[in-house]
Amino acid sequence: MVKNRLWQALLQRINFDPAFSIVDSMPLPVCRFARANRCRRLRDISAYGHDEVVRKTFLGVRTHLHICWSGFIVGLAIAPANVHEISVAKELLAGSSGWVLADHKYWSPELKQRLTEHGLHLQAPFRKAKIEPRHWPIWLKHKRYRIETVIGQLVERFKAKKVWARDAWHFWSRWFRRVLRYTFAELITD
Repeated sequence: MVKNRLWQALLQRINFDPAFSIVDSMPLPVCRFARANRCRRLRDISAYGHDEVVRKTFLGVRTHLHICWSGFIVGLAIAPANVHEISVAKELLAGSSGWVLADHKYWSPELKQRLTEHGLHLQAPFRKAKIEPRHWPIWLKHKRYRIETVIGQLVERFKAKKVWARDAWHFWSRWFRRVLRYTFAELITD
């Protein structure tokens, strides 16, 4: 709780434009797949999911990040790996306004309509690029890569893929510590 409140207090001091943001998710395996049936780490919140980057099934959770354009993490949600991104996006983007860029996993006409009613315009490409009637411009695709940089920094600098916690309380505590350190480092470098 203290780390979460300190992170929220730091976000209040940061001058960022909430009108343009990006959302994406990253998988967090809690153990190797061969040990999945006897793994005790985060047993209450982990589930089997698919990692599209390495093209493998994993046991773990999925971290959903909402960043502002300047690169600060303004929203965080952690869900079991089998929960779809669209259902997490509904709660992660609640209360936001402006424009949000996302990847193809967040494409849903119902979600887009629901968010538009609340003043948030979701821009996500079709799930299959071949059938998309109007392709995204290259510059817009490159703007979405900013969240890939944030995820890369979390993984490399703050060892975000290492899940050593055995229970949810310690896991959340470590994640808020990582997000707090990242936000503080970004605040210092700005």
